[in-house]
Amino acid sequence: MSTRIIALFNLKKGVTPADYERWAKRVDLPTVNGLKSVDGFEVYRATGLLGSSAAPPYKYIEVIDVGDMDEFGKEVASERMRKVAGEFQSMADDLFFIMTEKIGGPHAV
Repeated sequence: MSTRIIALFNLKKGVTPADYERWAKRVDLPTVNGLKSVDGFEVYRATGLLGSSAAPPYKYIEVIDVGDMDEFGKEVASERMRKVAGEFQSMADDLFFIMTEKIGGPHAV
């Protein structure tokens, strides 16, 4: 069974959206998508709240589909991933990682 990890976060003061998004495209996305345990990794920018003019509470969302959590744990402990995680944490604020499992919908077991 795969696990979907959803990260919700804002940027730290002084980090511009352009800086984070450039780093995400050049470093984060190719590195995480290159992990053997990861089936897919995508990054989203929040654009609004459906039916509301209020600002979303989080500006960015990352979705990581992990096929093997044991292997993922080993891979994220590598020197390269510790460096990438450190870079990410230097930019991200109000950060939550939510682990999920599918209970319904297409392809649900």
